[in-house]
Amino acid sequence: MIYIVRHGETAKNKAQMLQGRSNAPLNDAGRLQAAKVRDFFANAGIRFAKVYSSPLTRAVQTGEIIAENVPVVTDDRLIEMDYGPYEGMDLNHPDPEVVEFFRDFVHNPAPKGMEKLSDVVARTGEFLEEVRQEAESGNLLISTHAIAMKGALEYLTPESNGRYWSKYIGNCAVYGVEVTTEGWGRPVFVYGG
Repeated sequence: MIYIVRHGETAKNKAQMLQGRSNAPLNDAGRLQAAKVRDFFANAGIRFAKVYSSPLTRAVQTGEIIAENVPVVTDDRLIEMDYGPYEGMDLNHPDPEVVEFFRDFVHNPAPKGMEKLSDVVARTGEFLEEVRQEAESGNLLISTHAIAMKGALEYLTPESNGRYWSKYIGNCAVYGVEVTTEGWGRPVFVYGG
């Protein structure tokens, strides 16, 4: 199985800022969220053979807390969407073009300077294909970010026609996907907000 988790809360999440690729650490609430996920997996008897993470601190810390004593391997393909000039924007007062994009991710292209959603799907999908065989013999944890996670879920379910883009994925939410020699199972919500 592959389990994909969004990182825990940071001060920028709490302040409603478009965090993107800024490198904020987990706050106390984020560390507690990750510890609750760790406890959930421990109580379910789920152990991880390996942890893959975005290189950003908040994702690495989340992976380290959830899978104690398992080495965390970072991969740039798991990093959050590049928001370009909108990085750090106050989400309580977003720019109009960002509101339009967020209103309908499927039909409205990303504003100029932002990474394209198709590129997020391509890079996360490439990563998933690369680690698929590993997941046939042991559980993998992938610690990433909301939009990168949505890109991975879109890759795994192309028939979804973009429904994951507008789905809310809270801090430390977890999805799981079964991996078989025939391919990918359907992602299922496992834990969190």
